[in-house]
Amino acid sequence: MNTKLKLALAIIYAFCLGFLLFYIFTYLDLKDLTNYTYIKDQSEILIDYKKDNLIVFILLFFIFTIIWVLLLGFGGPIALIAGFIFGKWLGTFITVISFSIGSTLLYSLAGLYLKETLHNYLESKISKFKAVFNKNEFLYFMIFRFAGGGGIPFAIQNVLPVIFNMKIKNYFYSTLLGLIPTIFIINSLGDGINIYLKKNNTIDYLLLISSPDIYGPLVGFLILLIISYFVREKFFKSK
Repeated sequence: MNTKLKLALAIIYAFCLGFLLFYIFTYLDLKDLTNYTYIKDQSEILIDYKKDNLIVFILLFFIFTIIWVLLLGFGGPIALIAGFIFGKWLGTFITVISFSIGSTLLYSLAGLYLKETLHNYLESKISKFKAVFNKNEFLYFMIFRFAGGGGIPFAIQNVLPVIFNMKIKNYFYSTLLGLIPTIFIINSLGDGINIYLKKNNTIDYLLLISSPDIYGPLVGFLILLIISYFVREKFFKSK
């Protein structure tokens, strides 16, 4: 790629990331996240807007999520919000597609700017996996996604395959399929929280956890963690 174009992309990326961090630390008060009334009021505003402008809202959320992932945002909170707003089925569809696109864009950018750095820093640590991974990069990366990335933060998961020179097509589809179980469970949890808020005017954590809409996804998440542990032991354990 042309050097000037790469520089321009880097500047735009840095500006967008800086703007996101500035907004988060300037306009968002973390104390509000523990305020039940604030959460319920804001959720009702979002859901009412969604009902009146479904297509526009889906498109805006879709674009925001892609940008969020591209700017190294955490995956869990967005998946939870998507389930809360759209329900577990539509929320899963929107989240998986937007996460896959955002991750692929981030992977492509990392290949342009961080390839040499990642190789120098991580090559010796993952060399034992490289030959195995390259035999079937699609399968192994899908398993890696399914296993939650071995506990690696979502943003790092997205750029890690740069070391293996993974094909973009394989990266996208393995991410798409590998994320489905985890995203569905988190979306179901968000959907369950929304159902609880509709039925109750105060928050009772014991009642919340004992709700089938909540403990079902929690049990599913626990089962997924157990499966992920055995998957990591089987496919990714260091010898």
